[in-house]
Order: sequence, then C-alpha cells, then structure tokens
Amino acid sequence: MLKRIATAVVLIPIVLVLILRAPVPVLAAVAGIVALLTIYEFLKLTESYGVQPLRWPTYLFTGLFFLVVAISARGETPLASSGKFLVVLAFAAAIAPFLFLTIVMRRGELSSGYPAAAASVFAFTYIALPMGMLVQLREQAAGAIYLLYLLLVVWAGDIFAYFVGKSVGRHLMSSRVSPKKTWEGAAASMIASIAVGWLLFRHAEPISSALLRYGLITRPGGMYGLEIPDMGPVILLTIVLNIAAQLGDLVESLIKRGAGVKDSGAILPGHGGMFDRIDALLFAAPVLWFYTAWRAMQ
Repeated sequence: MLKRIATAVVLIPIVLVLILRAPVPVLAAVAGIVALLTIYEFLKLTESYGVQPLRWPTYLFTGLFFLVVAISARGETPLASSGKFLVVLAFAAAIAPFLFLTIVMRRGELSSGYPAAAASVFAFTYIALPMGMLVQLREQAAGAIYLLYLLLVVWAGDIFAYFVGKSVGRHLMSSRVSPKKTWEGAAASMIASIAVGWLLFRHAEPISSALLRYGLITRPGGMYGLEIPDMGPVILLTIVLNIAAQLGDLVESLIKRGAGVKDSGAILPGHGGMFDRIDALLFAAPVLWFYTAWRAMQ
C-alpha cells in the first residue's frame, strides 16, 4: 500500500505538468515511450497464449506512428490538426495488417505467422492508437482542460473503486475475470467520476485562469471564450467515460487472467506494469477524443 501511494505521489505531478504544459512533440515522445513499454508488456503476455510475437517490427511501426503524430500536429489549428490526424490514424490502422502479414511470410513455420501478425495489429490498435489520440486531444480547443478532465475522472473512479470495493464490496462483478472487482466499487467509481467531472466543468473558467496564472497552461488550452457545455451533457459524457474506463480495466484483467499472471510487469512499484496503469485510458481516451473532434468539426 505504501509503495502504491508513494509511486502515485511522485508520478501524478509529473503527468499533470506533461499533459498541461509540455510542447506537443515532447508529449508525443512521452506518449510513444509509454505505448512502447505497454506494448512490450502486452507482447510478453501473448507468449503465454503460444504466440511468437513480432517484437521489433511492432516497436518500429509504433515509434514511426508517434513521430508522424508529433510532426503533423505542429502549428495547426484544432480543426486542421483533427483532419490531418484522421488521415494518419486511418492509414496506420489500414496498413498495419498488411505490413505485419508481409513480414511473417519469411517465417519457416507459417502456422505461427498469422497469430504473430494479429498480436502486433492488436497491440498497435489497442495501445498505440489511443495513446496517439491523447496527444491529438491536446491540440483541440481547451485541450489541456479536456486532458485534465479525462485523467481526473479516470483516477477518481479508480481510487474510489479500489478503496470502497476493498472495504465494503460484497457483490462480485466478474469473478472469473477479476475476483476483486465488485459492484459496490463500480458504483463508487461512477459517483466519484461524476462528481469530479461536474466540479471541473462547473468551475472550468476560474480553474483555467489559475492554471494560466501559474504558467501551467497556454491560453488555447483553457476554457476561454468557449461555450461551456451544459451540465447534463457533461454528466452523460462522464458516465460514458467511466463505463469505458471500467471496461478497459476488466479487459486487461481478462488478458492477464488468460495468461495466468497477476500484473503485466513490475516497472511501477506498488502498481505493477505500465499496462496495469493505463488500461482504463485505452478505452476512455478514444471516447473523449471522438467527442472533442466531433465538436471541433461542427
């Protein structure tokens, strides 16, 4: 428990400074490193399923993707950067299966080719694409506030699910997939996320002003001159994000349970691997990215 808290105390301020203030290329580089570490852990898990993964081709393709994301987003308006990112996203997702299937043609044992290529494609679309969406989300109008909103909603839900589920949880959600997750914890997670989301948007302008005053955001990253959404849509969006985050956690538990391991790694003391830390974001980030991109294109 102490290791878990100490790691969070150290990492949370660093993450907040990165998502609020770091230049987009720096944010893209960090997101790419996190994605590569997570993909490393994921591909290691696939070996427990009898798959011989394509490690270096997957790493190189992922690294190239984040390089293109960093370059293509610079100096663009939010609308233009959204359109350019969609092109990058669609092309990368479409070309990945053909690229990895072409590479496995050189394997002597052809029966191992398709599983290996499928694992690489899944790793890229499941991990790299959502992390790329996080980077592009910063490019949207009020992008820093939206990223802050996403992280606070996910973190609040995770914290309350853990402590409430551990103390009063009695009704298991899915004992086969995750024997410690309970409906009581899930309900607490939902309530906490809604409360945090409502408070952040209810006070979005003064929060933006305070962050700007302390140099933590630039003006385009805050809620200035924008129509603050009604609380009804905010609550609905937060509910969807919380559901996506909890499903992301369960899906990662499913993968680990099938592989017969408790944690995806040990890079973060008290928290397990990088995969264990960002699993909820991998489902929630695309939801919020779609919402902000759709608003930008209206």
